[in-house]
Amino acid sequence: MGRRTAADRAEPACRLVRFEAAGGVALAGLLYEPDRASKRAVIWLHGMGASVFESRRTNLLAEVFVGKGIAFFPFNNRGSGIVRRAGDGLGGAAFERIRDCVADIDGAIRELWRRGYRDITLAGHSTGANKIAVYDHYKPRNRAKRYVLIAGGDDTGLLYKQLGARRFRTLLAKAKTMHRGDELAPHSAASMMMSWRAFYDVANPDGDYNVFPFYEIMSGTKRSRRPFRYIRAIRKPSLYIYGDRDEFSFGDVPRCVEILARYISDRAEIAVIRDADHGFRGREGELGGMIAEWIE
Repeated sequence: MGRRTAADRAEPACRLVRFEAAGGVALAGLLYEPDRASKRAVIWLHGMGASVFESRRTNLLAEVFVGKGIAFFPFNNRGSGIVRRAGDGLGGAAFERIRDCVADIDGAIRELWRRGYRDITLAGHSTGANKIAVYDHYKPRNRAKRYVLIAGGDDTGLLYKQLGARRFRTLLAKAKTMHRGDELAPHSAASMMMSWRAFYDVANPDGDYNVFPFYEIMSGTKRSRRPFRYIRAIRKPSLYIYGDRDEFSFGDVPRCVEILARYISDRAEIAVIRDADHGFRGREGELGGMIAEWIE
């Protein structure tokens, strides 16, 4: 085993915060606060099935933000892990519907507002970026001042490419008849355990999940009625960040970025971090610094 670097050992102080999403689902996050009182905070939305409690990135980003006088609040939403309890039902990536993020984000913002934070930035990684767009669609008049959408992905396109056109259409039709229950889809439908409900949420070209439909434009296989409709509608200041080695961008990050640039508002900008993969491993400090500088 190799020796850990100083960055790996960074352990900024934090507190465990338990709070409720709108609707009463219990959630928990880590609140990192700077020594001097601040009104600024970043709420972090993790990717599909992830957990901020287990991510190496959490402490590394926290160290950057707190050093800049910005509080950091990454929390586990109801989509964390593969399966979990979510109120009276099931959550986790296998059962989550992306629209449920509205209640989760509202709960996180309400918790920080109660603690005196008034300058709030929503930052979301991977599916977390999609969730910001979905949240803005359903709650455009919200208390967040700005958005950071990091490595927003085209899971619908990845699923289509993985399954092929014919099998994708067959499974989508099946999911449409099954999506109101918790029954699991067959393993052949997805690379991870997934209910028909979650599968339909991801696969539906005109559903909430399909925020970044890069593949249908890149491949000329039009499937959605209004591509990038949620991105087009965002009016808050927004920063989109990608790594130039993002392994979920169909091998062509420049093309994805060029497509995205067509749809963002004049209050948004796009940045690409060199030598960074989808998770920005080894580039966490650069990622955090870029976000903090943009906020300031």
